[in-house]
Amino acid sequence: MNNGVTLNTGVAGFIGYHLCQKLLQNGENIIGLDNLNSYYDIELKRARLNELGIVKSQDLTYNTLIDSVKEQHFQFINLDISDRENLPLLFQSKKINRVVNLAAQAGVRYSIEAPFSYVDSNLVGFLNILECCRNFNIQKLVYASSSSVYGDDNNLPFNEQSKEIKQKSFYAVTKRANELMAQCYSDLYGLKAIGLRFFTVYGPWGRPDMAPILFANAILNDQEIKVFNNGNLSRDFTYIDDIINGIVATLSAQTKTNHTLLNIGCGSPTKLLDFISVLEEALGKKAQKKLVPMQKGDVYKTWTDISQLKSLTGYIPQVKLKEGIGKFIKWYLTYTTSNKVNKI
Repeated sequence: MNNGVTLNTGVAGFIGYHLCQKLLQNGENIIGLDNLNSYYDIELKRARLNELGIVKSQDLTYNTLIDSVKEQHFQFINLDISDRENLPLLFQSKKINRVVNLAAQAGVRYSIEAPFSYVDSNLVGFLNILECCRNFNIQKLVYASSSSVYGDDNNLPFNEQSKEIKQKSFYAVTKRANELMAQCYSDLYGLKAIGLRFFTVYGPWGRPDMAPILFANAILNDQEIKVFNNGNLSRDFTYIDDIINGIVATLSAQTKTNHTLLNIGCGSPTKLLDFISVLEEALGKKAQKKLVPMQKGDVYKTWTDISQLKSLTGYIPQVKLKEGIGKFIKWYLTYTTSNKVNKI
């Protein structure tokens, strides 16, 4: 257990929220940071924070630490990681000794429409995190990269040592840049950092711009779902609990080098049409599928080699797709019913 303070950025996001819950269960002292941007429904972000004891009715004034009413060891701050004045002051005042940086502008497709938002958050913001880690002697930084850095690498499964990666979206470029930036800071300043290349995470409290919620919304509301590349896509779908267990394991992992890149996923690709079939079974309703061409920035297949993470931490994914989708749908139906909405 960490006796200091862990900064969990992106805490109102999908992975950040689940990680915070797990770390609190482990008795950690957590400061959760998020800028609560409007990329998707802020109500969902506030609902996640509400589960952590930052009540929905509370005014979340910018750059103000708020105590959880539920968790003794949790505080939240509404702050942007690109804020070069206030982020260092937070590090200085709270004696942070570990950072898990999950804050980022997400979304492959949105990066084509709004590239500057990715520069602000994923490049400027990440540099600000690195500078704070350097200046305040942070023991370890674990940060989110993405499977999208591989592009359509022909060497399957994707391996961290691959030399043929070529990013296909600006989002992927910013994530690859993060890896290079972290490597540079590790080389120059001895920063201990682990970059995690996430593979298609799904589960309760997921992002509404990703396939599980998009498809569930459409199926239940008798709307068409767009199936890109006529369904000829595969993804390494990974349940959120497996991802969280992997992140937590890396926080205490002893690596041979200061900077390490690790794949974190299921290690078993699923065809998109098979994924939809599992969703249909869980919902008890057939999808209205509209087969459409491939879209810009997307890749045909993701499949991760998790042997390096397994060797380092003992990581073994536990949740199979059918079980994971069942848990996701149970949450989805409960959330939409309790919030009296027919979709998120």
